[in-house]
Order: sequence, then C-alpha cells, then structure tokens
Amino acid sequence: MSRIRPGAWAAALLLALVTGITASAGPASAQPSIQALPSPLRFTSSLDLECFRTNPYMPPTTTVVTRHLNPVLANLPQEAHTLGLREKLCVPVAKNNMIPPAGVLEFVRFVDLSCYRITGTTVGFPLNLRHLNPLFQTLPPRNVVIQYPQHLCVPVIKNGLVPPAEILNLVRYIDLKCYFETPQAPLNIGVQLTHLNPVLGGLAPHAAGITFNRQLCVPVQKNNQPIPAATLNIIRWVDLEMFDIQTAPLANPFTLQIRHINPSLGQLPPETVVIQQAFQLGLPMAKNGLIPPTA
Repeated sequence: MSRIRPGAWAAALLLALVTGITASAGPASAQPSIQALPSPLRFTSSLDLECFRTNPYMPPTTTVVTRHLNPVLANLPQEAHTLGLREKLCVPVAKNNMIPPAGVLEFVRFVDLSCYRITGTTVGFPLNLRHLNPLFQTLPPRNVVIQYPQHLCVPVIKNGLVPPAEILNLVRYIDLKCYFETPQAPLNIGVQLTHLNPVLGGLAPHAAGITFNRQLCVPVQKNNQPIPAATLNIIRWVDLEMFDIQTAPLANPFTLQIRHINPSLGQLPPETVVIQQAFQLGLPMAKNGLIPPTA
C-alpha cells in the first residue's frame, strides 16, 4: 500500500476547509461560527501575511492617534498620523503546507490588512527578535533597532465576505504600526506559500524567496477606542517582521473590493484594490524574550 506524504495530507486538509467555506458562505458572511478564541501564542505563531503592492489610492483626509499595546513598547508616547497613500494589501498565507491547526485557522484566514503611508517620530528603540512560527524557531534571535513609522496597516474585509461574529470581534482590532528597522540582512530562505482566505483560495501555491528584513509591525490602538479584554489579550502580541520576498507575479491582475471593519475607520468609503505581485512577507516575532501567553 502506498503511503501518503505529510505535505499531501496538509494540502488536502486546506483544500477541504477552504472549499467547505466557499460552498457554504453567502455573499455577506462566512460560516460556521466559532466557539472559542485561540490562545495568544497559538494565534500569533500561526500568523503569516503576504503583502502585495496595490494600485495607488489616497483615502479621505483621516487623522489617527496611535497608542502602543505590546508591553515592551508601552512607554512610547501616543502619536497622531494622517493616513497617506495605500501602498500594500497583506493577506494570510501558510508556509510549506504548515496549515494552522483547527481553532486557529478559522481566525487567521480572515486577517487582511490594508497599509497606508504615515510619518512619525524616530524612536531608535533596540529590540531582540525571535521567530515564533514553528518552521523558523531554530533560527537564532537577532538584535534590531526600530527607527521611524512608515505604514499603518488596518483591518479590512475583501469582496464583502464578513467572518462570523467571534472572528470579526478579534480581527477588526488588529492595527499594526510598521517601523523601518536596522540593520537589514537577507534571510535567504525559500518557502512555498498557500493562500488561506476564501476570496484568494483559488490562487495556486507559489514559491517565495525571503530576503531582507525591512520593517517591524507592532500592535497599536487607534483613537483610544475600547477593545474587549479577551481580544486585547491576543492582539497585543501580534508583532510581524516584514521581509522582502522574490516571487512570480500573478498571471493577471486581481481586482478586489475592500471595506474597513475597525470602528474608528468605519466612515471611510470602500476601496477598489488591484494586486498582481507580492513583495513582502510578515513573519511573527517575539520581542525581548517576551513570549505570548498560552492562555
């Protein structure tokens, strides 16, 4: 009897999950509902985002006040930013068929972030970063310095697909402030990426070569909006280091409609987004040895 390779099992599982959602989802919701939030460690260690360059779009003039949520950066001051050009859309992927486990996948696949150019204060804050994703946990920790903010990445939904309430109440509060970081050095690792969100589930898995680190994206609160305690316990640990990647463009441009889901930006209009080539990959990190909680 022939044996089925573990990678094939993982690919089949992903196909079944995505197909099941696509088949059962109406135009404005995704089913089924989820019973419980994942732990901060399970969620953050499974969160990889592939970022596509987008057609340029300038939102209506919008000022956002950010406050750091992660304990390591909690003493940095609040800062006001005006949203500039939208420059990238970041969507959830799995690396090398390592599909997030049940109870985590349902949440991770709805993390879509639209990133807008911002400016701000140079902080020169030194950090020690360690990979959280199991695939890269053997890589040694590295020392970096975050310098000045470049983007604010905020949660959106694509093509009107709204996740169940339990998921929406988590992902709608994931706001990441992305700082230029130094030093920059190539990772030089090749991976295969598979899209997790149902809207992009038809795109084929593809190869990506991970090169230079460019930014560290850290969780912030916008405009002092209230965040549910159980949600805050998770999102305050979402730290993604953005690496450049080398990947082939999509065969044809892919057009999406996105809509803001965070209450602070709910007044902004829907946007048309055109993507064709990914250029960055966000990988989950722990800062200064502070590992997200297991509960």
